[in-house]
Amino acid sequence: MFTFILHPERNKSLLRRHPWVFSKAIAHVLNLSDEQAHQEQLPEAMLNDAQYQAKRQDVAAGELCQVRDSSGKFMAWCHFSPYSQIMLRVISFALNDKIDYEFFRQRLQQAITKRQVLQAQGNDGVRLVAAEGDYLPGLIVDRYNNVISIAITSWGMEANYQHLIKALHELLPECYLYERSDGKTRPKEKLPLRRGAIDYTQPDPTFNLCDIEGKPLKGSQQVTSVPMPQSAAATDSQQRISVDEAIAPTLYVKENNLVSIPIDVKEGHKTGGYLDQRQSRLHTYKLCKEFKELHGTGPTVLNCFSYTGGFGLLALKGGAAKVFNVDVSAHALEAAKQGVVQNHLDPGRCKFIKKDVFAYLREEVQKGTKFDLVILDPPKFAESKSTLVTACRGYQDINRLGLQLVKQGGHLLTFSCSGLMSEELLQKIIADAALDAKVDAQIVATLRQDRDHVVALPCPESFYLKGFDLLVG
Repeated sequence: MFTFILHPERNKSLLRRHPWVFSKAIAHVLNLSDEQAHQEQLPEAMLNDAQYQAKRQDVAAGELCQVRDSSGKFMAWCHFSPYSQIMLRVISFALNDKIDYEFFRQRLQQAITKRQVLQAQGNDGVRLVAAEGDYLPGLIVDRYNNVISIAITSWGMEANYQHLIKALHELLPECYLYERSDGKTRPKEKLPLRRGAIDYTQPDPTFNLCDIEGKPLKGSQQVTSVPMPQSAAATDSQQRISVDEAIAPTLYVKENNLVSIPIDVKEGHKTGGYLDQRQSRLHTYKLCKEFKELHGTGPTVLNCFSYTGGFGLLALKGGAAKVFNVDVSAHALEAAKQGVVQNHLDPGRCKFIKKDVFAYLREEVQKGTKFDLVILDPPKFAESKSTLVTACRGYQDINRLGLQLVKQGGHLLTFSCSGLMSEELLQKIIADAALDAKVDAQIVATLRQDRDHVVALPCPESFYLKGFDLLVG
């Protein structure tokens, strides 16, 4: 059992139960027997005994290891990643935990159970597992109707691929499994990209490999058919169905018992959509409804970075007189159009504009256009600390433009999904943007990732989505 010994005074974050250990915190590595590794405290002489010394390159990517403080006291069980500054990701702080199939099944069961209340409230799209938030670093599991969309971003979860797939099928036998482990973070960890349906009868991480564009890799078996789902009470069935029959190009996923959001699990962003903005979309619905009740007519709404039109659908459902959806993706805008029809809303109250949002905003400011409600939900601007300064300029620019387009007495809903952007910093940036726009604005509500995107208290990094509802005076 490989055991990582920390430098002196580098155990404070683990004492606070933060799940990450950075490479610079590690002093050296020991190779211990299982019996030695299960001691709460190692003898001091063992820590520097040459016979136990090992090298980091001896440890396999994804291997289960343990980390101890400089005195040899057990701190946590971790998975090893040789390619990241976060070299160890904690899976358990309990020495007596056995990290096996039953461990992962129990963790998954606990996470799924916590989401039942959201499903009972009319949400067929729910994040079932939120990585560090649910104590499974590097694992995202989203449910869209009867499709479970999975994204793995760490070597620890990769090494336990078969455990995870088996457990998810056992816990959710009525669902198809689909994988979207094709995001930007996997190449940084030197993990291969995967995208495709998962056959739970033979879960194999060498299947469905793809390139950066999502195209199948030669030599990697692509899953083309899967077993039919089972009812919870049914016995195993080997009846199979093609992936195209099993999973439609667009899933319409009920949200808050109000509308059904278009979701593209196979080709869409992330795992298919953005479940984290559920409560902010509901907030939009309420704003539009209140506006119509007060004024007798619905507000005009500008929905920027609209993707498949989730905010726009809730605005229309709330009574918006006109919704302008702006996005650079023709494919996403077409899905948004179909979403309006699918929800039996009035297409005549919608406009779909394929254009760069920054360019569109500048043009409308020049025209003097005004809206009752402007929504700015841009993609992540800050990918790393080195890009944070540039990102701040981008957020200030877009919020200046957005504020200039809001009618007096109207609202701006503005967001950042950059984990490196703190709520306090975002507020300061928007305050500067308001000065540049020569408008007064007040925060009337704070908006954050919805409750299924849980944040582990010791890991503030899992709080990434923050936003404000600004009343423009």
